[in-house]
Amino acid sequence: MAETHSLQDLRQQAPVAAKVFVQRDYTSGTICQFQTKFPAALETRIDKQQFEDTIRKLNSLYAEAEKLGGRSYLEGCLACLTAYTIFLCMETHYEKVLKKIANYIQDQNDKIYAPRGLLLIDPIERGLRVVEITVFEDRSTGPGR
Repeated sequence: MAETHSLQDLRQQAPVAAKVFVQRDYTSGTICQFQTKFPAALETRIDKQQFEDTIRKLNSLYAEAEKLGGRSYLEGCLACLTAYTIFLCMETHYEKVLKKIANYIQDQNDKIYAPRGLLLIDPIERGLRVVEITVFEDRSTGPGR
């Protein structure tokens, strides 16, 4: 049985064994979405369905952030009318959804990824190019055990 880890333990103590990168999926154009193909490096760490659910949820949240509607047009008009100073006292819809995504990733790390020795990195930290998953060494399978 693999050791369970807390997010705090992983960041401070566990050595990094590998990094897995889930690339952007450009099959539908340049909208922000990531490939749901399950990386082979994660086979022993996490269930394929859990991984795919996480990526699908991220894809749907990014689609929500980029969705154009009346609110987006109103934000744009107000920005032009106020020489963009309105953004000093107001968050855009996009910024609100990015916070939602950061909270979702934190929740996934706490509940699913960290206990399995994995750390999901927010794609915004990598320029929305990849979803990075850091794989930490599993001390229960190390040498001398």
